[in-house]
Amino acid sequence: MDRMIYTAMSGASQTLERQAAVAHNLANASSTGYRAEEHRLRAVEVVPGAGSKALPTRAFVVDASTHTDFTPGPLQMTARTFDVAVQGQGWIALAMPDGSEAYTRNGSLQLDINGVLQTRNGIPVQGDGGPISVPPDVKITIANDGTVSVIPESGAQNTVNALGRIKLVNPPEADLVRGGDGLFRMGNGAAVLVDPKVTIASGYVEGSNVNPVEQMVSMISLARQFDMQMKALTSADANDRAATSIITNL
Repeated sequence: MDRMIYTAMSGASQTLERQAAVAHNLANASSTGYRAEEHRLRAVEVVPGAGSKALPTRAFVVDASTHTDFTPGPLQMTARTFDVAVQGQGWIALAMPDGSEAYTRNGSLQLDINGVLQTRNGIPVQGDGGPISVPPDVKITIANDGTVSVIPESGAQNTVNALGRIKLVNPPEADLVRGGDGLFRMGNGAAVLVDPKVTIASGYVEGSNVNPVEQMVSMISLARQFDMQMKALTSADANDRAATSIITNL
């Protein structure tokens, strides 16, 4: 009897975790550069303790891993100077406050009050020589290779100055780990070298790769799985009560 309870209980618990992941994907269906995530489950036998002669007759459902869908999202034209989208594979490197690097596909950038190129969350973009600072009263352009150039708005407007180049990388996707802030980092914490093959499109941002229809279908399927597991718990409880009643009346 308790075997059914263990299986249904752990299955229902992990199904709720998967529902939470699907809900998170749906909430980010319109988030720039978002990558959908999926929790993968597996059954694990409950092994008896040392010295026990009991057989492993029970199994738990556990969260084996969190899978990230790295499929590129659609490009959306904004015509905004500070918007860039990675074309194909690749990532934009960010300079984190602790000196490490993080990677994102969200290329909706802006300037802070000091002219430093950063994300909407205030994280500086990593350049070839550190964060990129833009002087005032200039027109800015971002080339396909990430080079940030400016033209003075007064004086000799035919003078183009290159301020730096946005660091574009393409690490192995299997080595990337999603952080709690939604940014990706290398599993070993190391910085990735520049990949000259990675290019960006200026005036565009990349949309989320979440498919709302697929996620809604998954949510419905998970809700039905949860109902089945709860019915199994109810059946186990009813069987236990019936067995107890029979033993009591003997």
